[in-house]
Amino acid sequence: MNMALTLLAPTTGTVTCSWKASMCTTTRPAVRPQSFPDHPPGNASPLLTDAFPFPSGQCGAGNNWAKGYYTEGAELMESVMDVVREEAESCDCLQGFQLTHSLGGGTGSGMGTLLMGKIREEYPDRIINTFSVLPSPKVSDTVVEPYNATLSVHQLIENADETFCIDNEALHNICSKTLKLTTPTYGDLNHLVSATMSGLNVDLQKLAMNMVPFPQLHFFMPGFALLTSWGSQQYRALTVAELTQQLFDAKNMMAPCDPHHGRYLTVAAIFRGRMREVDEQMFNIQNRNSSYFAVWLPHNMKTAVCDIPPRGLKMSATFIGNNTAIQELFKRISEQFTAMFRCKAFLHWYTGEGMDEMEFTKAESNLNDLVSEYQQYQDTTAEEEFEECAEEEGVA
Repeated sequence: MNMALTLLAPTTGTVTCSWKASMCTTTRPAVRPQSFPDHPPGNASPLLTDAFPFPSGQCGAGNNWAKGYYTEGAELMESVMDVVREEAESCDCLQGFQLTHSLGGGTGSGMGTLLMGKIREEYPDRIINTFSVLPSPKVSDTVVEPYNATLSVHQLIENADETFCIDNEALHNICSKTLKLTTPTYGDLNHLVSATMSGLNVDLQKLAMNMVPFPQLHFFMPGFALLTSWGSQQYRALTVAELTQQLFDAKNMMAPCDPHHGRYLTVAAIFRGRMREVDEQMFNIQNRNSSYFAVWLPHNMKTAVCDIPPRGLKMSATFIGNNTAIQELFKRISEQFTAMFRCKAFLHWYTGEGMDEMEFTKAESNLNDLVSEYQQYQDTTAEEEFEECAEEEGVA
């Protein structure tokens, strides 16, 4: 499993974008990719170039989070951080870091979260943004995915500022049912992810400020529009109304959960291309679906418009939703984790790498607290939130 770390730094050339609350001019981020492949050097050989050095070890993490975090990954971490420091020093104004990794295996989960923790220690004031591929509901590559994912989410809660939850099965469904691809490849799935990532041409600090109402609730559901099959493109109207309609379609979400089962705490939509009536269409969507939005968070939908469309498209939109339904994903992982941990299944592979059983207990507790917090704010009404704020002010 390969990991990819991207350093984001403003460069020359500006892109004008308008947030619903205010107007702003931001610099277009310079994407400086630095990939850190799996431990065996053979996995990286097709990717090696003179432009980017790739630290690699002699053996893999073997789908073991502890190997990636404590032993094999820890041995490589200093050389990896040297590359990170070199890349960061060459940036004029470092905005933050983007980490793309998988939570089901050993390297992306263990070494990925270790790298994230090291970056947090050295760059505490920079945004850490992750695109995390979580275990699928029906398709599993390895039996210990619940362990690896739970231990990883525990670290993401503590060290990440923004986490975009991605699922291979959801991506596969988009390719097969929406794009009508008969045999989707990993290249097709990766194209969906890259289209979403490239649409985030906004200030990560501003994005976090508008999207994260509470520190732990920074797990987002990403989406992209307009998605349509090649055969029906010429018959489909390309309008702002069509874009906004597809953005909120449950079938368009890249995370394995239905947003209609929860409430949107915050929403951000980044539109690209020359278009009008964006705010009006977004307001209409929110007005028609008001029951799916947290009423105690006014003006919780933000929009940005960039006049420059993506290559090959007239217009597009990137969706970011902070929805309480994301708890379904964590509930499923927690239930699978509990079933295995109760029987101590496969635990010896982790304790053999230096882990303590208490780390599993703490990670499970942290994950369950995250689920409870999402549920709490899903059930909260405007009156309850007002009373809680009044009580806190009275205590203060």
